[in-house]
Amino acid sequence: MIAIKKHTALALGYFLLVALLGLLLRFFAIADVPGTYRYLVHTHSHIALLGWVYIGLTSIIYYLFLRTAQIDRLYKKIFWFTQLTILGMLFSFPFQGYALFSIIFSTLFLIATYFFTWMVLKYTPKSFKNRYSYTCVKTSLIYMVVSSIGPWAVGGVMATLGKTSIWYKLSIYFYLHFQYNAWFILALCGFLFFIAESRNIKITKKKFNSFFYLFNASAVLTVFLSVLWTEPPNLFFILAGIGAALQLFAFFKFFGIIKTNYKALNFNPFTSLLLKMAGLVLMLKLLMQLFSALPYFANLAYRSLDFVIGYLHLTFLGLISISLLALLQHFKLIYLSRKGFWIFFTAFILTELMIFYRGLAIWQGLPIPEGLLDYLFFASCLFPIGIGWLFISNFIKKTSGTPSGL
Repeated sequence: MIAIKKHTALALGYFLLVALLGLLLRFFAIADVPGTYRYLVHTHSHIALLGWVYIGLTSIIYYLFLRTAQIDRLYKKIFWFTQLTILGMLFSFPFQGYALFSIIFSTLFLIATYFFTWMVLKYTPKSFKNRYSYTCVKTSLIYMVVSSIGPWAVGGVMATLGKTSIWYKLSIYFYLHFQYNAWFILALCGFLFFIAESRNIKITKKKFNSFFYLFNASAVLTVFLSVLWTEPPNLFFILAGIGAALQLFAFFKFFGIIKTNYKALNFNPFTSLLLKMAGLVLMLKLLMQLFSALPYFANLAYRSLDFVIGYLHLTFLGLISISLLALLQHFKLIYLSRKGFWIFFTAFILTELMIFYRGLAIWQGLPIPEGLLDYLFFASCLFPIGIGWLFISNFIKKTSGTPSGL
């Protein structure tokens, strides 16, 4: 039997490491730090997406769909091979950025994700394959595979056109788009559908399809949001705007399904609060994407690094991480300390306010408080404190009992 709680604890460990790396990056702005900032940014982002989020999501997928499939040995091989690639990236990116060893380990990680996807598609028991939850998770994994076109393209672009080419950034944005806006979010939606199905909540095929097809159409079309900074033909703005609008409609459909059956989902009050908070962040994210389809705001987003970082952190910390923490707690795969979470959440709110205010101040010519970067660093100190509290509490207080929703 797989000790899946150890795997989710490891995911929290990666989350703590991400917080520490983020704090180090903030320290660069207020002091001389030995090391290369750009290399550490690569390390921070890779461990965030491929350590914390990927391990968290795939642990839930295995637990929900594969734990009765009698493939423990295969899963362990893929899991530990994946950890080897993550550690390889952790110990290569800080010292060389995108170079031989980091590229090797990044490539091996992609191969590991292909094996994981194959395992899910091949070995998920037939009893799950007609469920809406499996449809979402299967499709999310396909989007994950599609996103890998970006990293494969990066190598070719670097070898031929160089990092100064627009295709270098476009390859990275393609990858990030299908990670953030398709793989992560659709997998989380699939977990919520799984809970509904486990509660014997009946969702009509028409309602599910209205969400699912709108979501897929928007996931494809909103990729054009990532190219608007290149000042493309007007058609690209139109397609991006249609995609952003369809994405908004898709989640109105999704929220309608969830709202109708919310009480029957039987979340505990803390999990319910976290999911509602994540839902509010999601709506803010969708509105920001809709505005970014307009030429003026598309150009503004590209010119303002603060808005870009604020948006990425809003999505990663406020939507994906809070949802993932809530669902890991719901399935009793982690113990979620309330004190640790609220310290983390305080850091999130304070840092987002400061980042977005700085971007707004530069845009509108407003005064920027002296020492704002110092305040941003000290607020960021709360991230490793809160996440460290979450991590350590899992070794002090063990979760127990049958996971909820199963």
